[in-house]
Parts: sequence; C-alpha cells; structure tokens
Amino acid sequence: MCFCESIVSSTDAVVVYVTAPQAEAPELARTLVERHLVACVNLVPAVRSFYNWQGQVHDDPEALLIIKTTEDGFEALRAAVVELHSYDVPEVISVPVTHGHAPYLSWIRDSLRDRTP
Repeated sequence: MCFCESIVSSTDAVVVYVTAPQAEAPELARTLVERHLVACVNLVPAVRSFYNWQGQVHDDPEALLIIKTTEDGFEALRAAVVELHSYDVPEVISVPVTHGHAPYLSWIRDSLRDRTP
C-alpha cells in the first residue's frame, strides 16, 4: 500500500530555531502560538549553549524552541521574537521544510490564518 499522495515534496513550511533563557521560553512559546504567528512550538527545556559574546566564551543553560510556520510568516515571527526576547541578539534561524506529510503541512498554513499583531 502506497501513501505517496500524502507526501509533499515542495512546501512553504519552515522550522525556526530560537534559544531563550529557560524561565522565559514557555511564555515566549505561548505568546507566539496565541498570536497565530506559528502553528506549533516544541520546547526542549534544557540545552547547554557554548558561544562567543563580547569577547568571552559563555557556557549557559537555555531552552530551545523548535517552531513551525511558513516562509510568508517568518518576518512577523522574527519581529515578535525580537520584541519579546530578553537577549540583545536573539537566535532566529529558519530552515526550509523540503518534504512533509501533506495534512500536517496544511494544518501549519491553516493555523496561521488568524494572525494578531
């Protein structure tokens, strides 16, 4: 049995990665969903980030938000993260979805229809 009709190989969906302080991440995720800027946010509550910032190497606990939206929705999402995030330079990285389950991809698009500022 082939389920090929349920596979889409060209999509407008993107996965966006955002890191945030662990205490801040749940509210950030909830706000993005409530504003219909994203379909879903998976919150990985504990990651350890090593990075250079202002000439020093940092080693900090953070949370990772794995966000599903569309290419057209990315700019509004990026602007909201910058507005709401406590970091001066928050990570907001978009990765295209090249293949996916058609009903899930439709759900992502449908979830973004009622955006609020």
